[in-house]
Amino acid sequence: MSARPDVLVVGAGIIGAACAMRLAEEGLAVSVIDKARPAGETTASAMGQITVMDDSEAQGALTAWSQELWDALAPSLPGIEHDPCGTLWVASNADELDDARTKERWYSERGITASVLDPAALREAEPYLSEDLVGALHVPGDSVVYPPNAALSLLDRAVRKGATVTTGCDVRAVDATHAILADGSRMEAGAVVCAAGNRTLQLLPHSIPGVALRPRKGHLAITERYPGLLSHQVVELGYLRSAHGHDDVSVAFNGQPRTTDQVLIGSSRQYDRTSDDVEPEVLARMLARACRFMPALATCTVVRCWTGFRPSTPDNLPLIGPIPGAEGSWIATGHEGLGITTSLGTAHLIADGILGRPSAIDPTPYLPHRFAESEHE
Repeated sequence: MSARPDVLVVGAGIIGAACAMRLAEEGLAVSVIDKARPAGETTASAMGQITVMDDSEAQGALTAWSQELWDALAPSLPGIEHDPCGTLWVASNADELDDARTKERWYSERGITASVLDPAALREAEPYLSEDLVGALHVPGDSVVYPPNAALSLLDRAVRKGATVTTGCDVRAVDATHAILADGSRMEAGAVVCAAGNRTLQLLPHSIPGVALRPRKGHLAITERYPGLLSHQVVELGYLRSAHGHDDVSVAFNGQPRTTDQVLIGSSRQYDRTSDDVEPEVLARMLARACRFMPALATCTVVRCWTGFRPSTPDNLPLIGPIPGAEGSWIATGHEGLGITTSLGTAHLIADGILGRPSAIDPTPYLPHRFAESEHE
C-alpha cells in the first residue's frame, strides 16, 4: 500500500470498487481498504439488475447514465455473467396497464426504447407467466450481471491501473483525509471516499444535518437449473410502491434469469431488523407472490435463500459527494436496491468531484447536504 495515496477508498463492495477503478483510470494513486473480503457484504446479496428507473428525474438521470456506462464496459469484464435480457414490467389489471403506458411515454421522451405488449405478445415473450396478466412494458435495454463477480472485476481493473486492495482493515472513523483503524492507527490520503454501505454514516466525525441511513433487509431465493423457464427480468408494476413505501414488511415479484439457467427470485423489504437470518414467514410471502405472477415456479426447487441489508435514504436517492464540514472526505452510499445499476455513474460523479470538473449529469440531487438545505427553504 502506498504510504500516502491520492485517494483512500473505504469499502470494497460494488460502489467502492467502481470508485477505485474510475479514480485509478484517472491516474490517481488509489488504496482500497475493507474489514471483510471484497464484495462480501451487501454486494454479495444483491440481485444485479442494470435498469433505468423512472420514479424520479434524478433517479432516471443517474440510472440511464450508469446503464450507458455499463453497456460500454461490460464486454471487457470477464466472468460477470452479463445478460442483456431486458425487463418486462407486467400488469395484472387495467390500472397497472395504464401505468405501463405512462412509463412508456417517460422512456420514449428520453430516447429509451420501450413498448407496451398485449397479453398475446407477453405470452409469446414469457410463456410461463400467469395467463391472467393483461400486458407489460418491455424495456429491452436493461440487463443483469452477477454482482460479486462484477465488483471483483472492477477491483481487478483498478489494481491493473496501480490501485492496492487491503482487507482486514476495520475502520472505526473517517476524519477529513484520514481513516482511523480499530487499533488506533491512522491512514492518511489526499482524499478519502467512504463507501462502506450501511456503516458509512457511523464512520463520519459528525452527523450530516437531516441525513440518516436505514438498513433495509431483503430476502432472495434462487432455483435449481431450469433451461428456458425465464428469458427476461420480470417485475410487477406494483414494485415501485413496494420499493419506496415505508411499510414494516413489503414484498413484490422480481424474477431474473441467470446465465446458469437458474431463476433468481425477489424481493422483500423490511425496516428495523438487525438479524440476517432468513425469516420463514417473509420468505413464504415473497415466494407466494412470485408464484402468483409465474405459477411454474411452484414446481421448482429452491436451492438457496439468503438476506442482505440495503442502505436507504429518506428520499430514495443515494448520497454522493463531499462530506459537509470535512474537507477532503467524500461519501458514496444509500443506493438501496440500485447499487449495482448506479455504481459506475456514482464513480464518475465522485471522480469528477475530486478532480474539480463538471459531470455528464447534474450532481446536485445526490449531494449529502441536500437535506440540510431543504430544512431552511
